[in-house]
Amino acid sequence: MSGNVNGSGPVLADFNQAVRPTSDPSGFLSEILGAPVTVKLNSGIVFKGDLQSVDGYMNIALERCREVLNGKVIHNWGDAFIRGNNVSYVCADNAITGR
Repeated sequence: MSGNVNGSGPVLADFNQAVRPTSDPSGFLSEILGAPVTVKLNSGIVFKGDLQSVDGYMNIALERCREVLNGKVIHNWGDAFIRGNNVSYVCADNAITGR
């Protein structure tokens, strides 16, 4: 079968190829290793630090990890490990600030 629903062309295959990268964050995350990031947990807690590693389960290791509330650092954790099932999102800080 060639790709779209009625089998007449590759339209659906091309669409799926365009969509696939957005559903898998591994490329983005590997590009920002070592960069400052913000990690928000499902509970609403926000951490900032330097992304050191991410695995297939979205487990995250941060260096210079700080817990932030209302824009203020409330605790310095140093090196931290965050279990992936607790992660709501990861954001590259440089992308936000334009640095």
